[in-house]
Amino acid sequence: MQEAARVAIDLGAESCRVSLLRWVGGRPSLEVIHRIPNGPVHEGDSLHWPLASILAGLEAGLAKAALAAPEGIASVAVDCWGADYVRLTPDGRRLYEPFCYRDERTVASKQAADLLIAPFDLFQRTGALPMRLNDIYQLCADSAAGVDPAAPWVSIPEYILHWLGAPRVAEYTRATHTGLVNLQTGDWDRELFGRLGLDIEAAPPVVHAGDVVGRLQGRLASLDAFKETELIVPGCHDTASAIAGIPTSLENTLYISSGTWSLVGTRTAVACTTQQAFDAGYTNLGAATGDLLFHSVINSMWVLKQCMDGWAAEGRGWKIEDLVQEAAACNAATGVLNMDAETLMLDSAMPQRINGELARLGFDPIPDVAGNEPIFARTIFESLALRYASATANLEKMLGRKLERIHMIGGATRNKLLVELTEQRTGLPVEIGQTESSTVGSLAIQLAASEAGGERVTPGAVREWAKRLCQQ
Repeated sequence: MQEAARVAIDLGAESCRVSLLRWVGGRPSLEVIHRIPNGPVHEGDSLHWPLASILAGLEAGLAKAALAAPEGIASVAVDCWGADYVRLTPDGRRLYEPFCYRDERTVASKQAADLLIAPFDLFQRTGALPMRLNDIYQLCADSAAGVDPAAPWVSIPEYILHWLGAPRVAEYTRATHTGLVNLQTGDWDRELFGRLGLDIEAAPPVVHAGDVVGRLQGRLASLDAFKETELIVPGCHDTASAIAGIPTSLENTLYISSGTWSLVGTRTAVACTTQQAFDAGYTNLGAATGDLLFHSVINSMWVLKQCMDGWAAEGRGWKIEDLVQEAAACNAATGVLNMDAETLMLDSAMPQRINGELARLGFDPIPDVAGNEPIFARTIFESLALRYASATANLEKMLGRKLERIHMIGGATRNKLLVELTEQRTGLPVEIGQTESSTVGSLAIQLAASEAGGERVTPGAVREWAKRLCQQ
């Protein structure tokens, strides 16, 4: 009999993908079988994710996968960006569509939380850099808005698994991104919940990448392919799955996962929670293989995407490939941006935001007229490459050793200009990895979990499966 297929769902801030792994002649064959456009939507003054349309799209994608895999589907796993959750009623319904981490309600809640626990103390306690996008501040914002703190919640990828039939859980890599997991115990920090007025009983139990958390149920379970399908947590934080999908050793290697956000760092066995790490904007998050991801979080292609959306609305639409090509032909940018500037984290009117930031830094603005779009793009790419270089230098200083190469994954691997600029600015060779590395990692974890028979998956097993999947 043909080996059963597997499905990886990767939820991205710009699109959600359902990928199907089948075995053809004993070799892996991986296909993105369904893609769902995504993006936060405004509801009044708030910014939310359109979860109802995401779920409808996922149901359609899973039905496609079932039709394409008559041999049956052994497992489904879900990963997602590193923030946001769903609040539930006692009978399991959604209280509201989940807020997007870019919603400005967390400005006030972070300021209030900082008075209850100093940001550096929180960093030393949890390892997670206290950023406004972390779920800790969204939960505090809920309380300030009068939401019952006892209302149960679950992060978005685990909610999708819950929707498919799993109990409510919190996978470790995703849980660390909330800013509420204690570094020493690897579990929710009960005292921290109390200090912030949050109800720890509303939080789901923590599980680990590779754990089988249930079987697929509901309407989809009536399809033959889903009769025996297990639900597995990968690294539910998409970056954790993406790093698990790197088939080569990361010794003396910097990873850059570049998409809506860029994550620049390396894997470590022990957390780094020094003042230097805090000041440099580094965070310690759970890795799918049990160690830690120590990296800087950098605002990235979100800035260009917001520009492109604005231009398209004015009839100045561009394909990203053409924009990169034209940007490469430009002279070097006449100014550089602080990619971490708060104004560049927000949505809408991005060319004006860029010009405001250029003016603040003493550079000439770029006229926002037809024909200047490649100059904006070049400015963004130059600024990103310089930010990668400063993140690399900071990392080497904190680690006390030189790094030898960069392994780049994510959408930026298709951006030849950004790759070249990164090599120039960092002085390190860039090794191009998988564009869909999160999907590769999710599937590698699923396959390693199947072999492990209920035991914790090992880094070696995950890497071996990643190698095999990357050779398709």
